[in-house]
Amino acid sequence: MKGSRTGRASFRPTGRLDAKNILSSVITAVERAGALLAAEYVRPGGRRGFGDKADVDVEIEEVLRAELLHILPCDFWGEETGHVLTGNPFCWVVDPNDGTSDFLKGLKGSAVSVGLLHDNLPALGVVHAPVTLGDASDCIAWAAGMDHLLRNGSPVHVDLSKQQLSESSLVMVSSAAGNKPQINQELCAPGDFYPMPSIAYRLARVAAGDGVCGVSLYPVSAHDVVAGHALLLGANGVLVDELGDAIRYQTEADMYRVSNRCFGGAPRVCADLVARDWSKVFAKDA
Repeated sequence: MKGSRTGRASFRPTGRLDAKNILSSVITAVERAGALLAAEYVRPGGRRGFGDKADVDVEIEEVLRAELLHILPCDFWGEETGHVLTGNPFCWVVDPNDGTSDFLKGLKGSAVSVGLLHDNLPALGVVHAPVTLGDASDCIAWAAGMDHLLRNGSPVHVDLSKQQLSESSLVMVSSAAGNKPQINQELCAPGDFYPMPSIAYRLARVAAGDGVCGVSLYPVSAHDVVAGHALLLGANGVLVDELGDAIRYQTEADMYRVSNRCFGGAPRVCADLVARDWSKVFAKDA
């Protein structure tokens, strides 16, 4: 993956990296970042920012960028602080606050998302939601070579490969879906829909067994989904675009927009949901 060089210079590591060996350090860094996000959520005077930009997003990414590049000096793709793409086989991909607009509205469930690409494929992912509906924090992690995920430090074994859409299934969709319950119910049938902020956290929760598919009906960039994609791989799941094709991170253009819509989770469920007419959600009379 080649592209422009901005910000901090990159160093090409030698030898092979076992991603499992750095996962603990990455989790620690992400959870520290989550503490900053949680503090901002309850900040006296309110959360700073407007629309889809929050002051804390830049502050968190600056901290994470320094810590992650200390753990593994390599290329870097961040939502807020720019990117360095030199062709290095490794690249950190960071969203400091996936779900900013909902976060600024006071909704719970936005997440710090950190992924690591190796040869353009997700090799590690950590998604941490420091403030959830139950007010507890939730951190889901995986690295290549592991046969299970970690959720808040405990092993979680999930196999999405043979799961199908059923009446007991949950499909994780955006928080806006709550405004159009009937059409979302129809599109997720025979399962039910579950509205929540953050596509990263939707994918993470599916990988951890809370649902069968996480959906975004809006264009996503690499920083939105790489970490969640890694977690899905750890649970034998997939991440596909609006055509049902596997999402890729081959070029700089891919990183800016990996898909117009994405579906992540059980392969059979994703194939089923991709074929449905999700444009109905945007109809004025829906």
